[in-house]
Amino acid sequence: MKANKVKTLLQGSTLFTAVILMIFVACNQQRPEDTKDTAEDRNDAKFDENKNEKDAKFLVDAAEIDLMEIQLGQLASTKATAADVKDLGKMMEEQHSKSLDNLKALAAKKTVSLPTSITDDGQDHYKKLADKNGNDFDKEFCDMMVDGHKDAISKFEKASTESNDAEIKDWAAATLPTLRNHLDHALTCQEKVKNNK
Repeated sequence: MKANKVKTLLQGSTLFTAVILMIFVACNQQRPEDTKDTAEDRNDAKFDENKNEKDAKFLVDAAEIDLMEIQLGQLASTKATAADVKDLGKMMEEQHSKSLDNLKALAAKKTVSLPTSITDDGQDHYKKLADKNGNDFDKEFCDMMVDGHKDAISKFEKASTESNDAEIKDWAAATLPTLRNHLDHALTCQEKVKNNK
């Protein structure tokens, strides 16, 4: 009789432990949804016309750029070793924060949903950069700023000529000089860091 009770208790506790373990594993595997994906899904539901969808996608991409440049800039302004790289980081943080504020106002006017936090891709870039130190960090940050701003300029140039919305077209055109200025600073920084080997 006692052996049966012990056996039943052991089976019950084993089952309980297995269930708890499965819940723990399931909870740890769930990654929060990328806010860019959420914003794009909301915009797809709102805008049936292809031209409006393209404008919404551009605003989402612009927000993704701003959010990433702010995060990377904050990291560089504290972790960089070269003064030029720290200054570039501060400039990225400050100017992309202003850009994001303007973008939020424009998106609200157009009822476009924007991502609210750095995307999964942005987190990967952040981690890659955060794992570096010294001159390796400085070089990686400058390289990211050059590549990121070349890509941003391409997207903004396209929107400034192809957008179907006059306000979005004007905003893209008005933002381009700042992005080009950022690229110039990043290229200068990249050259200086290369020479610091």
